Amino acid sequence: MSYKIPESVLVVIYTPDLQVLLLERADRPGFWQSVTGSLDTLDEPLALTAAREVAEETGIIAGEHQLTDWGHAIQYDIYPQWRHRYAEGVTRNTEHWFGLRVADALPVTLAPREHLQYKWLRWQQAAQQCFSSSNADAIRQLAWRAAGAGAPGVTAATGSDAGRHAAVGGQP
Repeated sequence: MSYKIPESVLVVIYTPDLQVLLLERADRPGFWQSVTGSLDTLDEPLALTAAREVAEETGIIAGEHQLTDWGHAIQYDIYPQWRHRYAEGVTRNTEHWFGLRVADALPVTLAPREHLQYKWLRWQQAAQQCFSSSNADAIRQLAWRAAGAGAPGVTAATGSDAGRHAAVGGQP
């Protein structure tokens, strides 16, 4: 049996006015989330994992937009109902956060085995709707990250880690 690698990406897809894309999980109706997915191989670059997962789950081609590695990773306990996907004894996952800025709230082509539906919400509503607290935290970080990039109607938070992330594809 092939097991999942306990290292993954979370990609917050958003518009310039901070609408955020959420997807409803097919295996857990009512659970809304951003794009997520594990590395396919131990040496797969994180940006490639992020772009692949975005394409697989939404049909959006990351290279046509602005994919940014936020330079932030968290570790969390894998939910017990999903531990069978990992090698015996693996209980924690490392998740790397990315943002994907798209020009507009695009139509999405869902992978029906993974997701039931999608919606675009203002970032505050999206953070409240996520079932995962870490996903909600990533969406809340979007507001201050975007403020540093001059997004309309967003107040910049003090401090910035703008030098820690690099754009992949699209315009910097």
